[in-house]
Amino acid sequence: MELNQYTEGKILLIDKPLTWTSFDVVKKLRYAIKVKKIGHAGTLDPLATGLLLIGTGKFTKKLNELQGLDKVYEGVITIGKTTPSYDLETEFENETTIDHLTQDDLEAAAKKLTGPLDQIPPAHSAVRINGERAYKKARKNEEVKIDPRRIVIHEFALTKIEGADIHFRIACSKGTYIRSMARDFGEILGVGGHLSALRRTKIGDYSVDDADQLDDFINQIKQDAAS
Repeated sequence: MELNQYTEGKILLIDKPLTWTSFDVVKKLRYAIKVKKIGHAGTLDPLATGLLLIGTGKFTKKLNELQGLDKVYEGVITIGKTTPSYDLETEFENETTIDHLTQDDLEAAAKKLTGPLDQIPPAHSAVRINGERAYKKARKNEEVKIDPRRIVIHEFALTKIEGADIHFRIACSKGTYIRSMARDFGEILGVGGHLSALRRTKIGDYSVDDADQLDDFINQIKQDAAS
């Protein structure tokens, strides 16, 4: 596989590893395939895995278009505990009993979070407030006020319930924060909640089933370059 094809332009499907930032993946690929023009369509948090679309060369111009596509996520919301970041990046704040909740309660909460919604992004996010990233203000314990954003949740399906761990699949519009979905789900139930696992499985018609593992992709590039 010739490296100049990446300089000309390609869309790469990468399964982002856990704890890596989306920028980490782009940086690693820029070095491996030796291209200057490279970027990604849609950030994944470090604690999320799954589909990351990478554009190189002339296809970097398509990244905004790809970022606007609907997305599908699978993961786990753990109810009864909250964190400031709405995921496992920060320490637990509160713990509440969930013994009184039924499956009907859980299904009703998911239904309330389906359709057009005005969602408030997490304080621990990359949203800019007066030119500064919200998470930087949050980490300094400064007040963070973010305006709601209109999103659309096409599907919020509960796929398995294991005690406090609620497995889900969410199909949504661009700009949706699944961490905020976890927060809102817990608030509707009256017990709080946080996102304990997340995987992006689709972006538009692109599927993680067709994505390469990052290490495998880079090893293949090295083998091709050496042959």
